[in-house]
Amino acid sequence: MSQLMGPQLHAFLIDVFRLSLWLTILVVIFVPLERLFAAHPQKIFRKGIATDLGYYFLSSLVPALLLSVPVGLLAWAVHRAVPGGVLATAAALPLWARALAGLVAGEVGYYWGHRWSHEIPYLWRFHSIHHSAEEVDFLVNTRAHPVDMVFGRFCGLVPIYVLGLGSPASPAGSAAPVVATLIGTVWGFFIHANVRWRFGPLEWLISTPAFHHWHHTTTPVNRNYASTLPWLDRIFGTHYLPRKEWPAAYGIKAKLPDTLVGQLAYPLRAETPTINPPEAAFDSRTAFAE
Repeated sequence: MSQLMGPQLHAFLIDVFRLSLWLTILVVIFVPLERLFAAHPQKIFRKGIATDLGYYFLSSLVPALLLSVPVGLLAWAVHRAVPGGVLATAAALPLWARALAGLVAGEVGYYWGHRWSHEIPYLWRFHSIHHSAEEVDFLVNTRAHPVDMVFGRFCGLVPIYVLGLGSPASPAGSAAPVVATLIGTVWGFFIHANVRWRFGPLEWLISTPAFHHWHHTTTPVNRNYASTLPWLDRIFGTHYLPRKEWPAAYGIKAKLPDTLVGQLAYPLRAETPTINPPEAAFDSRTAFAE
């Protein structure tokens, strides 16, 4: 047993060291930016930061482990259900084309997974933890229940594999899902950052903190589900981005436990409400506001 645990413990410690190094880099980058260009004045050691640090390590270590079996089953099913010509065509694409197609396909899958997490009561139980943050900064990106994070990532991977972009049948291997996941993760820290930057016309093409902060507002309108490509919200009628206004408050109406363990158990408790806050009427005239 000790011979088996030794390598596993060593690998675990290496992962923790790697994540600690990345966290240091994120802090060095984002903390000064959030102090200099803050959308909302708030303390560095804000409410809930200790819990969010726990989520940072948990959300970085657990989902990959939990995803291994469903992704393996997905790859198995795709190779038996999708015509070989589709897989061969995708495998023949150059790496840049596979990565770009994988990014778009993965974003479409993530959009719907994210939207379902708001619209399906049981999924909202888990996703509400991410929205319970009353102050939003870069670290809130990883504030998510493992079940919620695994569901979102899996939804993003499904179209990538169905289109043959995740097949290891070419030298590019499984680059498409890796690139899509990496870009989504890195950009996720940015769009949660407490910075008031706006990108002008580029906001039609790529998400910004302003775009995603409206997703976290307490105003009960579900919108802005995309993580990197906001034009998907325009296509599906859920885009909302005022020209100059920022959300006045963040969070949800429900009161969640303050501790990490309490929040992880929260969706599983029988008394946990399964319905997210009532939706305000969505006005398509303001959905495309600039």
